[in-house]
Amino acid sequence: MLCSNNRVTQIHINNHNLTGSLPPDLKNLSLLAVLHATGNFLSGPIPSLARLSSLQYVYLSNNQFTSIPTDFFSGLTSLKSITLGFNPFRSWQIPESLKDATELQTFSANLANISGSIPDFLGADNFPRLRNLLLTGNNLEGPIPSQVFGPISSDFSMLTSIENLILSNNALTGTIPNELTFLPNLKMLDVSNNYLSGEVPKFRQTVIVKSDGNPNIVRNNSYPGATPENNSGQNQRKGTGKDSNTGIVLVPVMIGAAFGLFIVGLGFCLYKKKQKLLPRIHRPKTVSKKSQDAMISDIQLLGVGNFVFSIKVLREMTNNFREQNILGRGGFGTAYGGEFRDGTKVAVKRMEIEILSERRLKKFKSEIAVLTKVRHRHLVALLGYCLDGEERLLVYEFMSQGTLNRHLFNWKDEGLKPLEWSRRLIIALDVARGIEYLHGLAHESFIHRDLKPSNILLDHDIRAKVADFGLARLAPENGKHSTETRIAGTFGYLAPEYLVTGRVTTKVNVFSFGVILMELITVRKAINESDDSDPENIVYLVTWFRTVHINQDTFRMAVDETIELDNGTLASVRKVAELAEQCCASEPYRRPDMARVVNVLSSLAELWKPCHLQIF
Repeated sequence: MLCSNNRVTQIHINNHNLTGSLPPDLKNLSLLAVLHATGNFLSGPIPSLARLSSLQYVYLSNNQFTSIPTDFFSGLTSLKSITLGFNPFRSWQIPESLKDATELQTFSANLANISGSIPDFLGADNFPRLRNLLLTGNNLEGPIPSQVFGPISSDFSMLTSIENLILSNNALTGTIPNELTFLPNLKMLDVSNNYLSGEVPKFRQTVIVKSDGNPNIVRNNSYPGATPENNSGQNQRKGTGKDSNTGIVLVPVMIGAAFGLFIVGLGFCLYKKKQKLLPRIHRPKTVSKKSQDAMISDIQLLGVGNFVFSIKVLREMTNNFREQNILGRGGFGTAYGGEFRDGTKVAVKRMEIEILSERRLKKFKSEIAVLTKVRHRHLVALLGYCLDGEERLLVYEFMSQGTLNRHLFNWKDEGLKPLEWSRRLIIALDVARGIEYLHGLAHESFIHRDLKPSNILLDHDIRAKVADFGLARLAPENGKHSTETRIAGTFGYLAPEYLVTGRVTTKVNVFSFGVILMELITVRKAINESDDSDPENIVYLVTWFRTVHINQDTFRMAVDETIELDNGTLASVRKVAELAEQCCASEPYRRPDMARVVNVLSSLAELWKPCHLQIF
């Protein structure tokens, strides 16, 4: 929060996993210029911001808001940019009060459940500086109200400042106005997946035009400005590099009119199929493989409240899963960085088709099952998923600083600074709070089963969130245990009773957490293997830690050398070491529960909290 002369001018609460609602008193902050609340779990109606004449930037996308007041835009005469997308709004229409925002440059409301036709007042007379109009995916599921079937307004041709006009995945009819070709600053026009007809006008060479997914459109590919689209999902695997609808237009010319009727029928079927993949909230399509039917049937029930993305949208945001977008690789597959047109960054985890198996499909299902039932500021948020043919993808919030593993063991190679002890305490507390929530504070209790540094992600403030719930299981009730016939997880972090008997309780996570505490103290991996791979030379961190912790001198030498050990720091490290040993006790009944762990760490972290960090 920023203030000027004791008056609030900026509020920045983005990406903090906040819950609750925005207070109606916001309208009293007469000098407020910036409201940035993207990437939380804020819900309920958005309060009116009417008559906040100083307000310039409003970012409310990626939340759980349910409605927007009709007078929201009234008097916002300084508004330059607003993002409202990815909220489960009740159906609403762009109000005429938006005309008050004459300084508007960006209006982004992708997947915001906007109904009605595109208003006529979105012209240059009211918005002379409008550069970005982003309205992707605003169809209701099921029957579309008849008023939505309106043509593209020719008034857009007066928006001489417009650069990006994104109207894809709606239900627009009519033709693409030829007047749009005269827009001097236009860079991209995306009208794909609508009901448009006629011929695509000829645009300048520098303009990207996307019009696939319109069954009655005629595409003119004889000039450079018309760019054929990549096929989505299944069609790409068939090896064609052309757009499926373009092929439907060209094939009759090549093979003769005898097959015309057949091709038209095929085109209609493909179009209907593509409509099911539009990036909006709906049920994912099922696939034909019998081994996957039950899984997908369950996911249709589990995925309520999360977006189902089409493979086409995910390809676009990851640059067709380009090598340069890779964030990392794991047992599930490969994670890619992606970005929506409104600038929201995400991580897209893609299961490798070559290693598709029943076990990995169950892991995919488990990940969705857990993350659609739990929401916490220290658990990575699942934004949505995709099922398309053999494709299995999960979309998460983006964690810019990567894994804890990277900051503990690879910081030199990646040009990072070693973590200060105060940072390590905060990270440990963040993880403990996330696991405590899983164990007893959520509506259902879960056991993670693969807790380790590579499954702990850090955001731009080096705050931690637990990730990768593919092996998570419901926790047994009333302190009981379940028995697994197949051991899952990572050696070095597995509790001894789980390894020997397959017995699973929440204390399995406590043991893994204790190992992570030891790694935070020593920067030694859970299992250190020598180069000769002789089993006799494998060093298990828990065993080694117990021996060095007995003696004060050997323990001090075992602490990571980058930690500055003054007396206060050493005392704090020793308390965490004691907690780590308790967590890694051989008998599960001797380990503390995570509520106790949180209490110990929170008292220590409070003593070491930098003034700019909020740990609660």
